[in-house]
Amino acid sequence: MNLGRGAICPVARAPVACKRRQRNKGRRISCPWGPHSALQVLGDGAVVPGKIGFGTMSNLTFNKIAGAGLATALAIVGLREITTGLFNVEAPEKPGYLIEATVEGGGDAPVAEVIPDFGTVLPVADVKAGEAVFAKCQACHNIANGGANGTGPNLWGVVGMKPGVHAGFAYSTAMIEFGAKQPVWDDLHLYEYLRAPQKYIPGTKMSFVGLKKSEDRVNIIAYLRAQGGTLPLPAPNPAAAAAPAVPTEGAAPAGAASAAGAVPAAGAAPAAATKPAA
Repeated sequence: MNLGRGAICPVARAPVACKRRQRNKGRRISCPWGPHSALQVLGDGAVVPGKIGFGTMSNLTFNKIAGAGLATALAIVGLREITTGLFNVEAPEKPGYLIEATVEGGGDAPVAEVIPDFGTVLPVADVKAGEAVFAKCQACHNIANGGANGTGPNLWGVVGMKPGVHAGFAYSTAMIEFGAKQPVWDDLHLYEYLRAPQKYIPGTKMSFVGLKKSEDRVNIIAYLRAQGGTLPLPAPNPAAAAAPAVPTEGAAPAGAASAAGAVPAAGAAPAAATKPAA
């Protein structure tokens, strides 16, 4: 039998239990010969054509999916707005970090350091402390009597030695020129050179940053004097240390020459220097 679309599927009436008939009442039965056809069982057991509820089920499923997607989108947008309000960070006008530097002493002019009276401070200087400070210099300097040169010249007997003349060491031009002007490494020139070697003798090979504390420089000069130094101690002259003065490169400060003795030359590496005094 050829059944087309919309045809009623034949259902043979058969004796069924009353309970089954009541259970089938109002049910829709899909017809295999037509995707949009169906059979509906009436109360008396009769079967009549009807329509399958595909559209109703599809619309309900779509509504659920669409509602869930819309709710998710709203939740994301809402969370974004809430977090933006709670953690609002304004962009700076100029990107970067501000580093505040504190300048000690105040004022624009640098504070001149008072040159100590070497005739007063050296006799009471701490030679052991000076030896400890000299440990910073041992990576480059040898201080043993007759010891070899290292990155810097041997410093045995440097106090009282002419700058830039230690045998076997290649001094910088700046140190040789300094030695041509200064007869010996004395207390004052060692004191100033050890504070900032590159500033005191521009062009020297010694890249050591220097000893900022005056006490360290006095102690290390006392230690260098004890290691073969030939310069006699100057007589005490407290008045020489009363007036602060900062010497220029290669020149002793005014009023301090008598307290320093001979000015060290650029050739002999200062005792406190960590790098060669060339």
